[in-house]
Amino acid sequence: MKTRQLIRLGLITLAAFASVIWLLPAAPAQHAGNGAVPAQSAGWPSYAHDAHHSGVSSRAAQSMKKIHWSVPVDLSPHQDLGIVAHHYGSPLITPANTTIVPVKTSGNSFRVEARKGLDGSLLWSQITDYVAPDAGFTPGMYPVLDHKWLIIPGGGGTILLRGTPDQPTGRLSRLAFYGINNYKADPQAYQQNMQISTPITADSKGNIYFGFIVTGPTPIGLKSGLARIGVDRKGSWIAAVSATNDSSLTQVNTSCGPALSPDESTVYVGLTNPDIGYGDLIAVNSQTLKTTGFVRLKDPSSGDDAYIFGSSSASPTVGPDGDVYFGVIENPFPNHNDRGWLLHFDGTLKQSKIPGSFGWDDTASIVDASLVSSYHGTSKYLLMTKYNNYAGIGTGDGVNKLAVLDPNDTQPDPVLPATTVMKEILTIKGVTRDPNFPQFPNAVREWCINTAAVDPVTKSILANSEDGKLYRWDLTTNSFAQKITLTGGIGEAYTPTVIGSDGTAYAINDAVLFAIGK
Repeated sequence: MKTRQLIRLGLITLAAFASVIWLLPAAPAQHAGNGAVPAQSAGWPSYAHDAHHSGVSSRAAQSMKKIHWSVPVDLSPHQDLGIVAHHYGSPLITPANTTIVPVKTSGNSFRVEARKGLDGSLLWSQITDYVAPDAGFTPGMYPVLDHKWLIIPGGGGTILLRGTPDQPTGRLSRLAFYGINNYKADPQAYQQNMQISTPITADSKGNIYFGFIVTGPTPIGLKSGLARIGVDRKGSWIAAVSATNDSSLTQVNTSCGPALSPDESTVYVGLTNPDIGYGDLIAVNSQTLKTTGFVRLKDPSSGDDAYIFGSSSASPTVGPDGDVYFGVIENPFPNHNDRGWLLHFDGTLKQSKIPGSFGWDDTASIVDASLVSSYHGTSKYLLMTKYNNYAGIGTGDGVNKLAVLDPNDTQPDPVLPATTVMKEILTIKGVTRDPNFPQFPNAVREWCINTAAVDPVTKSILANSEDGKLYRWDLTTNSFAQKITLTGGIGEAYTPTVIGSDGTAYAINDAVLFAIGK
């Protein structure tokens, strides 16, 4: 189980970003002038690939024969009990095969690098004034690509927009959902007291959504919540405390990227109070941010309120049928061996459906049922998730697996058999013996993914392990068709896996991004 220790962060000075060009006129606090950006679908444009967090690649992954290049994503990694205690933002890939790499530099500062996908050579580098919020693991920085634009989290809850991300030079502008003139009137107040706290999500029309936290007073009385920048050049927001009938829920879950319904009419995101631990999953209208539904997140075994930890980076996944999946930690803890649960709802959040047996720090991936030749059920798609069973936690034996689950069929839970969970269609055990647990002879190093990369062309899934290797899981044979060694292995917070425009695979291990291919 990962250590959950809060890591204090300082503030990045405004001076490092004094050269940014501010655009757009002033506007009222909740409907302010901003730039609208068009959407794109090629490459790997966002966290978990798309606005639904499917994790499904549009390109086949190359054969994993060698490491083409590598680059650090953290120049000052912090370790806690031997664990690299950071989440890292997902690399992004443009249609022209430029790799966008978020990099944590000294302390709590960040920059964004653009590198040629072919050889990793640097195209450009941009310092930001983004500050990651406090959490159990230091959160990453999560930009998003939208057609020719790169949208980067900025300081004070603002967005930094860079044109021509495939070119060495590009104009940079700052946008604020609460009005850029409001920001310009007192930038220090916003820099000190506001932070973007989630990945940024872009829909196909160019609307963007993200969570933000307010830690102190702002001139216009902002409260933590969910923000939107629309194609109509207006910004809007909804405060977490007013989104449901529970005013104790004070913020969007840290690192919880908003997810959109298949028709993009609804946005889903988690709400919590870090001092209390429980939370809701909410649905809001994607145009107005008006709440259309919400549900208290419950442990399906005990019926108690599930826990939401700041160390989790789980985000909702929305299936092609509109069902919503979201990972939580169990309550009481650790009666489910720190596996948590993958909660499952219909699109209105009114109907609770069959849960999955692992979820606490995982964003589930979508697997078309046709990719699993051994499957003969009725579901059109399945779900891929890691399936760790942490040694020494509860009854955990360290037999850590990956799993493909049927969201519409059932079996007894493998840990708590009295609870019904999604049926296991395929599972596969990790490879490398874990020497840290000699008392558990079958224990293997755990799977180290927050979002996997699903490759429909080769009917496989790319997944990262704490043994320092990247694996290709062949869904036809239920075997590891390929593996490649990245490092000697290290414990760390869970990381994303990506497939690029030319089929290069990207994985993070020990604070380094590796580009892997033939």
